Amino acid sequence: MTLAIVLAADPAAGHLTEPGRPAGEPLTERLAAQWRRAGADDVRIAADLTELADLVAGATGPVLVSGADLVAHTAVLKHLATSPVGPTVALVLTDPPAPGQATVREERGQVVEVGAADPSGVFGGALRVGAADLPALAEAARRAAGAAPDPASAPDARLTDVASAPAAPGAAEGGRLDAVDRLVADLAARGTLIFAQRVRLLVAHRVGDEAQRAAAEAAVAAVDEDRAELKLSVKERDDFFTTFFVSTWSPYVTKAAARIGIGPTGVTMVSVAFAVAAAVLFGAGGRPALVAGAILLYLGFVLDCVDGQLARYTRHFSAWGGWLDTMADRFKEYVVYAGLGFGATHAGFRYGWALALAAMTLQTVRHMTDTWYGALHDEAARRPKVVSADAGGIGGKLNAASTRVQADTGSVSYWLKRTVVFPIGERWALIAIAAALFGPLVALVAVLVWGTLAFAYTGGLRTLRARWMRVPVLTTVDAGLHRDDGLLARTLPTARRPLLLAVLGALGAAGTLVWALLAVHGGGDLSVWVPVLALVLLLGAAQGSRAPHDGSLDWLVPAALRAAEYLFAIAVGVAGRAPAWLIFGYVLVLTLLHYDLTARLEKRQVAPPLHAATLGWAARSVLLAIGLIAGYASIALATLGAYLLVVFVASVVLAWVVLPARARGGVRSPG
Repeated sequence: MTLAIVLAADPAAGHLTEPGRPAGEPLTERLAAQWRRAGADDVRIAADLTELADLVAGATGPVLVSGADLVAHTAVLKHLATSPVGPTVALVLTDPPAPGQATVREERGQVVEVGAADPSGVFGGALRVGAADLPALAEAARRAAGAAPDPASAPDARLTDVASAPAAPGAAEGGRLDAVDRLVADLAARGTLIFAQRVRLLVAHRVGDEAQRAAAEAAVAAVDEDRAELKLSVKERDDFFTTFFVSTWSPYVTKAAARIGIGPTGVTMVSVAFAVAAAVLFGAGGRPALVAGAILLYLGFVLDCVDGQLARYTRHFSAWGGWLDTMADRFKEYVVYAGLGFGATHAGFRYGWALALAAMTLQTVRHMTDTWYGALHDEAARRPKVVSADAGGIGGKLNAASTRVQADTGSVSYWLKRTVVFPIGERWALIAIAAALFGPLVALVAVLVWGTLAFAYTGGLRTLRARWMRVPVLTTVDAGLHRDDGLLARTLPTARRPLLLAVLGALGAAGTLVWALLAVHGGGDLSVWVPVLALVLLLGAAQGSRAPHDGSLDWLVPAALRAAEYLFAIAVGVAGRAPAWLIFGYVLVLTLLHYDLTARLEKRQVAPPLHAATLGWAARSVLLAIGLIAGYASIALATLGAYLLVVFVASVVLAWVVLPARARGGVRSPG
C-alpha cells in the first residue's frame, strides 16, 4: 500500500490560503486530493515532523512526502509516484532556489549531493521513499523535529544536526531549510541512494505567497496535460535513427494502443513476432523476401520503442515488464542473426553461421562491458571527491569533453558521439538496409565491422576514464552472482590479479578456436592437449575471479569471462564437428542466462530461483571439455544446452509466476 503524506506548512515560512478560506490556513487539501488522483492508497496530512515520523514508522509500502508549497500538474506527482528508476526518488526543479529550499547536484540521474556549491537544480518539495529506506526517513524526521538522534543508527560523521541547518549553499539567503528539505538533506547525508525525477513539458513550482501561487496555477492551466504526457513518453535523449525515423510517428501508435487497451507486454510480444518473421524471411533469401524482412524488422523496432513509450504514457511499470523488455530485445536481435547466418549459408557462403556466432558473441561481450561500466560510473557519481582527484589527467579531460558534448544536444558532435557507439537503432537499421540491398552476408559483415570499431572506441575511452575514476565498483555488488561463477569456481583456491587471469582465459579459448578451425579445415592434428591447456587457463581465470575486484579496470572481468566461455564452447563445437546451428543454439542459451543476470544487476535484484542449477561457467566448460575428449562434443552441447534451457524457463516461471502468486495468496499470470 502506498501512503502519501502532506506536511503542513512550516509556521516560520508563512501560510498560503485557498480563496474563500480563512486567512492562515495552509494549502494542503489540494495536494492531498492530487496524491489520491496520482494513485496513493492512503493520504494523510501531518501537522509536523514528529507526526510524519509516526506515520512513516507504521507504513508497510512506499511513502510519498510533499510540503504544502508545491503547485504542479497531477501528472508530475503521478510520475514521481510511479517512477521506475529506483525505490527512492526526489522531485528536482530548475527554478531559482528560494529561502529554505535545498539545492541539489545530480549526476547520471542520481542526487549525489544536497546543498551543493555547484547545484544542477533545486529540490522540488516532494519525494517517494522506498520501503527499505523508511527507517532512515523516520529517523530523519525525528532528527529534523529536534528529537535526540540514536547514535547507533547514525554513525556517519556527516549527519550534523539538520534541524538547525542553514539554507543550502546556492540557495537564496535567509532562514533555515524548510521541513521537507531537511528530510531530503538528512537522507542524502546518510548515503541513501536517491534518484532524480525531472519535470519536462509539465509544470511544477514551489510557491511562497499568493502571487507566486496564482502565477504557478496559471502556468499549470496553460499546458495540455495529456498531450504533454504523450510527448513525455518518448525518451528525452535517444539515438539518431530512433529520434528521426521512429519517434517522429511512434507516439501515434502509442496513443492508439492505449485507446484499444493493449498493454506494453502485448506490444513486446508482437515486436518479437515481427523480428522472428523477419529472421525467417532473411533465411529464405530472394529479393522480395529480403525486402519484406527488412520492413518487418523496422516495424518490429518501432514496436520495440512503442512498448516503452506505452509504459511511460500509461504509467504501467513492473519488474516483469522491464525484465521482459530486456530479454526480448536480445532474443530478437540474436534470432535475426540466426536468420542471416542461415540465409548466408543457404546462398553458398560456407561460414554464414560462423559470422552469426561472431556477431552474437561480440554484441554480448559489448553489453557486459556496458553494464559494468555503467555500474562503475554510477558509483563514481556518488564519490565526487574520488573522481576529481586527478582532474588534469587524460581521463579527466576525456570526462570533461564527454560532458560538454552530451550537454550540446542536437549538435553534430552530439549525434556523432551517440551514433559511433552503434546503438540498437543503428544496428537494426544497418541490418535492414544491408540485407534488403545486398543480402544476409553483407549485413552480417557490416554488423561485425561497425560493432568491432565501436567496441574498440568505447573500450579504449572507457578504460582511460576508469583509470581516472579509480573506483573499485565491484566491491558494491554481489560480483560472484553476476559473474556466474558457480560451485566449482567458489571451491577453487583464490588467486590474485583477476583481470589478467580472465584475459588469459579468454586468449586461451580464442587460441583453441583458431587451432580447431585450422585442424578441421586444414587437415591438422586434433590433439586433446590444446583444449586441456585452454581449460587450465579457464580454471585459472575462475581462481582469479574470486579475488577482490578493487582495481580500476576490474569492471572488465565479467566481460572477459563471457568471452572465454563462449569462445571455448565454440572451439569445442568446431573441434567436435558439431553442426553450426547447434553451436549457435548453445551459445544463445548462455546469452539468455547472462542477460537475466545483467537485468538483475541493473536493478540490484537477487539471484534467479534456480541459478545454482545452471552450474556456473567454469563447470559448464569442464563438462564440454570432457565431452570433446570422449568424442561426444555434439551430444555434450545438445544435452547441456537443453538442460540449461529447461532450467532457464523453469526459473522464469518460478520468478515471475509462482513466487509472486504465492506472495499475493493466489495464482495468476504476471503482466
